[in-house]
Amino acid sequence: MDQGMNDQWLAFAIRIQSIAQAGLQYGKDEYDRERYEALRQIAAEMVSLKTDIPTGRIRNLFCNETGYQTPKIDTRAAVFLGEKILLVHENNGTWSLPGGWCDVDQSVASNAIKEVLEETGCAVTAQRLIAVQDWRKHNVTNYAYGVIKIFVLCRYEGGEFQRNIETTKTALFGEDELPENLAVEKCTREQIRMCFDALRNPQAPTLFD
Repeated sequence: MDQGMNDQWLAFAIRIQSIAQAGLQYGKDEYDRERYEALRQIAAEMVSLKTDIPTGRIRNLFCNETGYQTPKIDTRAAVFLGEKILLVHENNGTWSLPGGWCDVDQSVASNAIKEVLEETGCAVTAQRLIAVQDWRKHNVTNYAYGVIKIFVLCRYEGGEFQRNIETTKTALFGEDELPENLAVEKCTREQIRMCFDALRNPQAPTLFD
């Protein structure tokens, strides 16, 4: 099966899981709830079939939430020193903008600041939104749920790299010096260049899908 068909298969599974989760949240009839649980199981089996991940693990990762299903929020910080952008080297050997899932007790700005500090040791101030993007339109997707990526332009305030459990080092890159091995599920070359455009055009509006 080609990649396009795999993506469509995953999209179907996500829709079925979302309907089932909403039904379990709002459905009152016992028999309807059984049907929604069955739909949830089918969605997990669909994902398992195309990923070779055991159905039980898929259920733990994909079907473990309650309430109406909504996308997860991922913040990415664009920190510049001069005309170069700060990237972090992940444990798997790829490079990315510092960032991560938005914690439930954080705002977009505070989460971007927190992630930079945790992954680089540097203090920053969040200045403005660069873009709000649906990652299915821009990134390699490897999660069976929706993700909204929010890019935040940040000003470097001070500090230097500190050892941590997520990244091994940091480095500064010019727009024409970006590394080949980017963590494209987190940020693509185009998204990093989008951040450079935002730096050069401080009056540019926030981009959004």
